[in-house]
Amino acid sequence: MPELPDIELYLGALRPRVLQQPLARLRLASAFFLRSVAVAPAALEGHHVIGLRRMGKRIVLAFEGDLFAVLHLMIAGRLRWLKAGAPIPGRIGLAAFDFPNGSLIVTESGSRKRASLHIVHGVEALAALDPGGLEVLDTPFESFVDAIRRENHTIKRALTDPHLLSGIGNAYSDEILHTARLSPMALTHALTDEQLRALHDACVAVLSGWSDRLREETGDAFPETVTAFRKGMSVHGRHGQPCPRCGAPVQRIVYASNEANYCAPCQTGGRLLADRALSRLLRNDWPKTLDELERRKAEYPGGRSR
Repeated sequence: MPELPDIELYLGALRPRVLQQPLARLRLASAFFLRSVAVAPAALEGHHVIGLRRMGKRIVLAFEGDLFAVLHLMIAGRLRWLKAGAPIPGRIGLAAFDFPNGSLIVTESGSRKRASLHIVHGVEALAALDPGGLEVLDTPFESFVDAIRRENHTIKRALTDPHLLSGIGNAYSDEILHTARLSPMALTHALTDEQLRALHDACVAVLSGWSDRLREETGDAFPETVTAFRKGMSVHGRHGQPCPRCGAPVQRIVYASNEANYCAPCQTGGRLLADRALSRLLRNDWPKTLDELERRKAEYPGGRSR
């Protein structure tokens, strides 16, 4: 799912292309993509784009007449910038925003169509779509702590809760926790002041650092590769590969529809975290340390460890 650095990358590419441009036509290829009914898509046509901003993981296009188009790309949604009037790609195409100088194409891979478009009128209707999470890069440390400690969850869940913090998902939460040297399963109410400070500093460093890096790599081009798996990430998507800090193999736990990638020596004192399902299955046989895991792998070379 595109997260804060990726959404900011899209916004940076869209501003010189669509700001102050009139929308000639909005073409919809999927009846399920449009999730609102109060404002017809045709109502946007002929109106100029007067603003672009991020709202959590959503992209907001503000039009004249107090009209807003809100795009949520979810996991597999992506944007393309093609020549004006370009056809919407078959099978993966959802919609096209046609401008005089080009067409913004929305696509979504996979069979589960989750990406959405809301067209609303007025700031109150727009605010109703906002999950309300704090913008970490603009939030004082004290407000950040209040949000993290609001409920007693794992840090991984707190970081990715859009009602607490804005724009952070599975990928960058892994990177933040590795930078802060914190276990993804540590409970927020158990964090010390020192750990909270490290967590806040890591949020700022990771989100701003990756935003800058992606802008530098993309330049003036429209981003063609927006992915949760970036070369240069420390732990996310790097299961089994060496941690760039200590060299130990990166570990992974899978739970519900998510996963967490972490380094045991750097984040959990060397202790291996276990999937709930595997913990119930293996019980006392679950390896507790990296050394024990390596012994198990040597004993059962054909086996597979998590």
